[in-house]
Amino acid sequence: MTESAALDPEDRKIVTLARSARARNGVPEGAAVRDETGRTYVAGTVALDSLQLSALRTAVAMAVASGAESLEAAAVVSGAEAVTDEDLAAVRDLGGAGTPVFLAGADGEVRARVEAG
Repeated sequence: MTESAALDPEDRKIVTLARSARARNGVPEGAAVRDETGRTYVAGTVALDSLQLSALRTAVAMAVASGAESLEAAAVVSGAEAVTDEDLAAVRDLGGAGTPVFLAGADGEVRARVEAG
């Protein structure tokens, strides 16, 4: 059984949303986070001359800007082998050290589950 098959439906949803953002926008990463009320925030990589943000940091920023007070979970779809320390720090800042972060490939299969802490 893959890690993706073991996900609960709400976690599977944020992985699917992250994958969709990546594909729809043609960006290197897509991400989604779920806040304490169950609302989701979806984002892609931001690559401007004046502003560089990973998809996960963008999704966290969107949650904060919308009034989220905490995170239940986060997902990022990327070709990277690991979630960056900066991305984990952003999730930890809003959700706490135990917030799960799912890393999936372009196919949507979860390759890793790590805690933000």
